[in-house]
Amino acid sequence: MEFKHISVLLNESVDALNITDGGTYVDGTLGGGGHSYEILSRNNGAKLIGIDRDSEAIAAAKERLSVYGDRVTAVNRNFCEIKSILQELNIDKIDGAVLDLGVSSYQLDNGGRGFSYMHDARLDMRMDKNAEKTAYDIVNSYACEELTRIFYEYGEEKWSKRIAEFIIEAREKRPVETTFELVDIIKAAIPKSARLEGGHPAKRVFQAIRIEVNDELSILENAVKDFADCLKSGGRLAVITFHSLEDRIVKKAYKDLAQGCTCPKEFPICVCGRAPEIKIISKKPVLPSQKELGDNSRSKSAKLRIAEKL
Repeated sequence: MEFKHISVLLNESVDALNITDGGTYVDGTLGGGGHSYEILSRNNGAKLIGIDRDSEAIAAAKERLSVYGDRVTAVNRNFCEIKSILQELNIDKIDGAVLDLGVSSYQLDNGGRGFSYMHDARLDMRMDKNAEKTAYDIVNSYACEELTRIFYEYGEEKWSKRIAEFIIEAREKRPVETTFELVDIIKAAIPKSARLEGGHPAKRVFQAIRIEVNDELSILENAVKDFADCLKSGGRLAVITFHSLEDRIVKKAYKDLAQGCTCPKEFPICVCGRAPEIKIISKKPVLPSQKELGDNSRSKSAKLRIAEKL
């Protein structure tokens, strides 16, 4: 299957980086290479390091970006390893970085990867196909309390406990092996009146399982702070999120980095010595335009937050 992905907030995020001649930029979620291609096309001297844990994304992006030759370095790793990646490449600081979080259109549309509730496939959902833990493992081995927690925390699913109980009951008879089997269980667990609200009834549970499989949230705050630490003064970080959990983590990380002195107000002088590390450029998140919303329905929940290294 061809790796297709429509980059969300493409111009807004690349504009935010203020591409400079000869600058070094990182696309921490390379995907189909959309943001990377735009970065490279803006300046003949810019260099790009593209990171992705999905080997299929790396292969597709390498092909798409091959016209830029040695200006591109593709790395099949997790973006949370940014500091060690740059160290191995003998790069001290970078001029900017973009993170486009979440699942790609290719991963959703490729039925065999098990990300989508619209395609029947074995439960998988691994972004890194070499990782051990799969959606099958979670659905068939997690205790009811664990399933309830991840459905509620990562999917904000109000029927979390009932869905978890139905999964436990189903797997006692035989393992839940495919996406459609799981969809049927979710539909059975949610009352008919509730299934008519808020889109596909399996959407939130599938999101929660995907986040758990790929450990998406636990790495995010530290990764944002590491990326900020790798920036040169004046360098920009642009992060695109797709649900409220991600957005809250990025917002908090930016707030922490932008905070200066933390001494109590009654102290006559600062004794903590803490100085702000970044300036928040987007006080409110940048949202997709009406045109983009019309062209790409998957952009509707996207939010872009921009920060600049001091």
